[in-house]
Amino acid sequence: MVNKLAKPKGKEPSLAFGGQALIEGVMMRSRKYMVMCVRNPKKEIITKVENLNPLGDRYRALGVPFIRGIVMLFESFFMGMKSLFFSANTALEDPEASAVKEPQADGKKEKTGFGTAEIAIVGVAAMGVVAVFFLVPFLLANWLGLTGWVFNVVEAVVRLTMFIGYLAAISSWGEFRRVLQYHGAEHKAINAYEAGVPMDVEHVRKHSRLHPRCGTSFLFIVLIISIVLYTIMPDFGFQGLSLTAWKIGYRIALIPVIAGISYELLRLSGKYRNSPVSKVLTAPGMGFQLLTTKEPTDDMLEVSIKAVQEVTRLSAAPAQA
Repeated sequence: MVNKLAKPKGKEPSLAFGGQALIEGVMMRSRKYMVMCVRNPKKEIITKVENLNPLGDRYRALGVPFIRGIVMLFESFFMGMKSLFFSANTALEDPEASAVKEPQADGKKEKTGFGTAEIAIVGVAAMGVVAVFFLVPFLLANWLGLTGWVFNVVEAVVRLTMFIGYLAAISSWGEFRRVLQYHGAEHKAINAYEAGVPMDVEHVRKHSRLHPRCGTSFLFIVLIISIVLYTIMPDFGFQGLSLTAWKIGYRIALIPVIAGISYELLRLSGKYRNSPVSKVLTAPGMGFQLLTTKEPTDDMLEVSIKAVQEVTRLSAAPAQA
């Protein structure tokens, strides 16, 4: 879930657009379209476009503030998995994946090399990884006998340290490093688009690989909100194992609440991107992107530029009709 693409220079950014780095490619999406541009082994840029029908558009109750952030979190996860599988298929020259696909008029789903079962398996595996990052910091803080806000701060710091260590360890791995380079290419293309400069490699290359509304900024907002909410939750006199079970229980129950609040704060940071407060809040995420992005090559920039141009063209088309 990365929401960074915005309107042209002179207008406020719009969190209705988002993007994600893929295997040898970039995904960009608007509220109505998802565009995946991936370079195959023949060095061709393969483009796939899918129609989107967000739950928030279909059901008004799911599009209200705080609820919409929860819905978007799950939708972004699902779209991200589909995009990664498409990019993997394309990088492996899968015949089903290596074709330019426009939105289908009849709304029928197209088969790709990976299906719902594979996406479900990876989803379960991802939840397992999240569970490790969730439980280990909690159990460590609990083992140390900490209480109150100190418990919550230590838990958050340990969780963040684990994640940074994980990224630092795998960032040197060749294939994953290329994904981080595409992440940098994605940011450069979006920064150039927001600046209103010509969308070519020469101009895009000059822009920063860091972006204030990247998902890493969202991560830091989540950490801050979780510390606040966990601190104000009462213990109701529980002790021992009962207290431990209660803490784990409300941490799990509050995940949607934290996501909803964090999303709204992310929207505000985009709306008031030039305010001193917004810059302070997004500064940690910007620094963190030094780990999650790498400087891209020119051919990677070409892919990200094509993705931005295509999603912009498709999103503007209905208004011109």
